[in-house]
Amino acid sequence: MRCVIARFPFELTKGVVLERMKGVRPEPVTGASVTIGRRQYPVMQVGAIITRQDRRDFSAGEVVRALTQLGFVCRPAAPTGVASPLQRASDLLGGPAA
Repeated sequence: MRCVIARFPFELTKGVVLERMKGVRPEPVTGASVTIGRRQYPVMQVGAIITRQDRRDFSAGEVVRALTQLGFVCRPAAPTGVASPLQRASDLLGGPAA
């Protein structure tokens, strides 16, 4: 399938993406992520590997659009204003004053 990322056309298939990501360790996910196999990868890491371009050359949205068209499951970035379960429990128990 022809996908345009950072104004460059790429002929990508699901198999090509799986092959290029084989053996790559996922970085910690801080933004949008994609599930490839059983692993969660940051979309920017996947974009850099499959396009061989610098991460500053494309946006996460372009990679998410291309990977979604290829049939991968992409998840948006977690909201930053949501407290973790540990933080909520600390607040309920009257954690330290801020």
